[in-house]
Amino acid sequence: MTLSKIWVHAESTDGTVKPTTLEMLTKARELGGTVEAFHAGPDGEQIAGTLGAHGATKVLCAGDLGGGAVGVNLANALAAAIGSQGAPDLVMFATSYDGRDAAARLSVKLDKPVLTNGTDVAEEDGSVVVIEPIFGGTQLVKTRFTAGTPQIVLLRPKSFVAEESGGGPAEVQTIEVPDGGAAAAARVVDRHVEETSGPKLDEAAIVVSGGRGLGEAAKYDMIEQLAKLLKGAPGASRAIVDAGWVPYSYQVGQTGKVVKPTVYIAAGISGATQHMVGMKGSKNIVAINKDPEAPILSIADLGIVGDVHKVLPKLIEALQSR
Repeated sequence: MTLSKIWVHAESTDGTVKPTTLEMLTKARELGGTVEAFHAGPDGEQIAGTLGAHGATKVLCAGDLGGGAVGVNLANALAAAIGSQGAPDLVMFATSYDGRDAAARLSVKLDKPVLTNGTDVAEEDGSVVVIEPIFGGTQLVKTRFTAGTPQIVLLRPKSFVAEESGGGPAEVQTIEVPDGGAAAAARVVDRHVEETSGPKLDEAAIVVSGGRGLGEAAKYDMIEQLAKLLKGAPGASRAIVDAGWVPYSYQVGQTGKVVKPTVYIAAGISGATQHMVGMKGSKNIVAINKDPEAPILSIADLGIVGDVHKVLPKLIEALQSR
């Protein structure tokens, strides 16, 4: 099949488009055809320029939901738009809370399957194929859609590199949000934003992660010091998150955040498959581990076989003296 129209779920916060949206728009352009975004929120006009600059020709905007939950209302609006405007060939959602909610509800309303956890999507032999990692990322599975359009896919963050297309602001078209009945009665009563300093883990150009090799929770301070000196973000392996040394929001890996920084420094991390799934796309990987057989060293661009308690203080000292 030739893809003639692709819809991309645009997520934003206070007028700033989320990076995953821009990544998916870039991929949608690569697949060909007309690329349109759809959005729920009061800032549709604000983000039209950014969406257009990344390839969207139109933004189908459900508008301000007045505190209503995004998933049920957006799915209702999309189903109605498909009924009036015709189905796109492909609908792309990010693997986010709102994306998963809306995709699942749209799947049920249209009686169409949804493929999840994708890291790539392609057109092969006239069909749309979604690529998904399994067994901790050691194998890739290709799954082909056969149920007709629209084909709904959930894609993981950092699967693509966001690039501008040079296009002008996207046209904003308001779409109707039908009455969702009891399901639409849920309201968002409050939002809590996690306090952070410095760049976000999944957006930082430099990430410094610590693992069980640090020995104790107090030693994680070295990771935070080094990250701050490098203007990067601190991260962690699942082992020390499970041990309660750092919050879950620091976790890099299959069940944490996927990162693709310019530089990733892994200190005291052996390199379990689940961790490497979350960081192996980094451009430059530096690993510090006293075990020369540690799996992380097999994918490192620079491997330092040494004790993190000796290497990190020396590195911190060198940076502080500059």
